[in-house]
Amino acid sequence: MASLSDIGVAAGFNVLTAVAFLLAFAFLRLQPINDRVYFPKWYLRGMRDNPIVSGAAVQKFVNLDGRSYLKFLNWMPAALKMPQDELINHAGLDSVVYLRIYITGLKIFVPITVLAFLVLVPVNWTSDTLGHNNVVYSPIDKLSISNVPNGSKRFIAHLSMAYVITFWTCYVLFKEYEIISNMRLRFLASEKRRPDQFTVLVRNIPPDPDESISELVEHFFLVNHPDHYLRHQVVYNANKLADLVEKKKKMQNWLDYYRLKYERNPSERPTTKTGFLGCFGSKVDAIDYYKSEIEKIGKEEAEERKKVMKDPKSVVPAAFVSFRSRWGAAVCAQTQQTSNPTVWLTEWAPEPRDVYWNNLSIPFVSLTVRRLIIAVAFFFLNFFYIIPITLVQSLANLEGIEKALPFLKPLIELPFIKSFIQGFLPGIALKIFLIVLPTILMFMSKFEGLISQSSLERRSASKYYIFLFFNVFLTSVIAGSALEQLKTYLHTSANDIPRIIGDSIPMKATFFITYVMVDGWTGIAGEILRLKPLIFFHLKNLFLVKTEKDREEAMDPGSICFDSTEPRIQLYFLLGLVYAAVTPFLLPFILVFFGFAYVVFRHQIINVYNQQYESAAQFWPSVHGRIITALIVSQLLLLGLMSTNDFEQSTPVLLVLPVLTFWFYKYCKNRFEPAFVRNPLQEAMKKDTLERAREPNFDLKAYLANSYLHPVFKGDEGDDRYSVVDDEGWMEEEVIVPTKRHSRRTTPAQSKHEGSDSLSVPESQR
Repeated sequence: MASLSDIGVAAGFNVLTAVAFLLAFAFLRLQPINDRVYFPKWYLRGMRDNPIVSGAAVQKFVNLDGRSYLKFLNWMPAALKMPQDELINHAGLDSVVYLRIYITGLKIFVPITVLAFLVLVPVNWTSDTLGHNNVVYSPIDKLSISNVPNGSKRFIAHLSMAYVITFWTCYVLFKEYEIISNMRLRFLASEKRRPDQFTVLVRNIPPDPDESISELVEHFFLVNHPDHYLRHQVVYNANKLADLVEKKKKMQNWLDYYRLKYERNPSERPTTKTGFLGCFGSKVDAIDYYKSEIEKIGKEEAEERKKVMKDPKSVVPAAFVSFRSRWGAAVCAQTQQTSNPTVWLTEWAPEPRDVYWNNLSIPFVSLTVRRLIIAVAFFFLNFFYIIPITLVQSLANLEGIEKALPFLKPLIELPFIKSFIQGFLPGIALKIFLIVLPTILMFMSKFEGLISQSSLERRSASKYYIFLFFNVFLTSVIAGSALEQLKTYLHTSANDIPRIIGDSIPMKATFFITYVMVDGWTGIAGEILRLKPLIFFHLKNLFLVKTEKDREEAMDPGSICFDSTEPRIQLYFLLGLVYAAVTPFLLPFILVFFGFAYVVFRHQIINVYNQQYESAAQFWPSVHGRIITALIVSQLLLLGLMSTNDFEQSTPVLLVLPVLTFWFYKYCKNRFEPAFVRNPLQEAMKKDTLERAREPNFDLKAYLANSYLHPVFKGDEGDDRYSVVDDEGWMEEEVIVPTKRHSRRTTPAQSKHEGSDSLSVPESQR
């Protein structure tokens, strides 16, 4: 168990590391050679040029202006200056609402921290239960509820604090939900025209022996949405073609590298090996080898492209259907299309850059099986991760291990080593074990078949939060308590074990303090330093970059990575709410995290991150729900803790809190969540009317022409050379209902393909 000196060593080490990262960032960001690493967003938007374009050669790499180094910390106030409305226009609503998670944390925990230190810390400190109990503890634990005698009236203070925490948290969450839902509605109302506002994704289209998928979709929507249907784009299974395009791009990068190498040293032709990673196999001329490989892949790509365009089996039973108005799209997306609820399933189409094309080819009927497989796999992943988490807890509880393994005692008892191991090593070990987890969870989410990047990130975030709750929080508490009190467990009756666990849970705050400092202080400082993108940019700049376009592609602005960052924030909410009434000493460390992370991520959002999609804060209901979950968990744990401390009369009083909190959650869900899952028809009609008045001659069909065409058919420069896969007749002005059905009982007009008396659809249907 970490002592006060151990926490001091850990705090000093993490503070020094964070300060070193910040100073390194402040220095590196001023150097012209690093300008594209620390300000890539402005370059991508064409709003920033190289800071030094003339003068001495050294000035292109190093900043020689001594005065600029005196203002090396001006990035902090600069990050806070941009107003919220301007930030929304600059970075999007998703980024702004993400920052509001940190603001919500500050709003909740600043008053709670002040009140807890004024009320609970004196109540806990002036008791002396731990000194008389047979448990291992540190001076910090005297600030926790474990130091209060069993059955003491002092527990009334903790009981009252639980009510204050609950009502204040609910109030802040209600106001934030209200603010963000209004922000979303205003954003959608003021947002510029986008293809997804007019488009619906249709899935599980039933097969028809007489019509292709394209003909079937056109026929269905001309019949059932005659006044609003505009066009459609069938979905092609082009995954193999996309792999070939990506492989060809990698080969081109190697060819560019070897050409550049040869230009720098014309006296020697570069060579490579044809085997694994260029390390094995026969040695060949690198330039000739990659030219031949690119040519070979190009032929495969051309053949696969023809196959996708001509083979009916390459067409997936799904389509992006566009409408003449937002109102028409909203009606289609939010209603059932047929009496059979399992076919012609409609949902809002993601915006084009948000589509995850690989999963659109997955048969809809297999999605349920895939989700079941992932649910089982996720369960076992949680189960087997208990082993490394328990190992981490063993590092945090050396006193118990010393008794079990006495031969390690001389080494462990060295003061600095002991402080380092207990105060720093557990937190860094836990962070290392969690590094690969987001990648694993994202792979699982992709296997489930979700069709947009935003939904993939939300699903991965949900899994990550569940994992952190069970493995990092519960397993750390239970395993850590067992290791700390191992001797006590072995020499006490089974009836007293729950009471000992109840005493030990508050004392696990010391472990979480070390984790918050490693992950929430040093980790956030490392985020702004961007060491990995910095190294990779200069390596690419050295070996691959030949043109300005190459240099732009070498930049790696990254994004918020909602799937990994949001669950980590939620862990801090959980720790803060659980320990606010139990061990308030943890709260200041969490406050530092929320404040520091807000400034860092605001800077990154303004200058660095380039979001790949815009969901208009669709993730906020999940954020709200997870904070509510943390609040209910804190109430139930406090209830159990009170019961094990012989204060059973508090049970009925505390049971009221989870009930009230759940009722509050349901109220917010009914009151605000519809704004995040459905589009109001009134708002859609209002925007359609305004646009028709302002731009009566706007060609919506041309605007939507290739919005949802698979990227591999658009070419490298976004051209439409391969847009011939677009369905025939889309760009025709005359709208008809061609059909190959034997019966035309459901067709409003005779097909031009089945008789000389062909009738076009009435004017209102055009």
